[in-house]
Amino acid sequence: MPTGRLAKWQILLTEFDIIYITVTAIKAQALADHLAENLVDEEYEPLRTYFPDEEVMHIDELEQAEKPGWKLFFDGAANMKGIGRGVVLISEIGYHYPVMAQLRFYCTNNMAEYKACILGLRLAVDMGVQEVLVLGNSDLLVHQIQGEWEIRVLKLIPYLQCLHDLCQRF
Repeated sequence: MPTGRLAKWQILLTEFDIIYITVTAIKAQALADHLAENLVDEEYEPLRTYFPDEEVMHIDELEQAEKPGWKLFFDGAANMKGIGRGVVLISEIGYHYPVMAQLRFYCTNNMAEYKACILGLRLAVDMGVQEVLVLGNSDLLVHQIQGEWEIRVLKLIPYLQCLHDLCQRF
């Protein structure tokens, strides 16, 4: 429900058959900058919204100097549209095994990261991998699993314990 100035403008604009929808997840300055850069005048051209390679999903090859072996990339995210996790397990000879899953229960972004790492390690266990290099972008998870940071959110303790149990298999 709009409040303040938004409500006032909504009331003033009701006489003009305009349907007003409150947008919740857009940066106002980005929208203002976009409109300022794309003025409508007599030489109007439609906006070019095509981004080359927007449908490409890939992982850059690691440098050759790195130790060969299995590699596991993981990432999890929680936002207003849902909660998901993704994993790519790369074999020693370069085969890629991607797995993605959407979570159907509420959890935080950190929980989604833990769930993604757990998913990847379970995949590696199921495939009989003996040694794997795990790579992720969550500093919290990496430092907590290595014992460098303490857990302040009690809900993360079962996830950490599950990861410790899975790590024992490698």
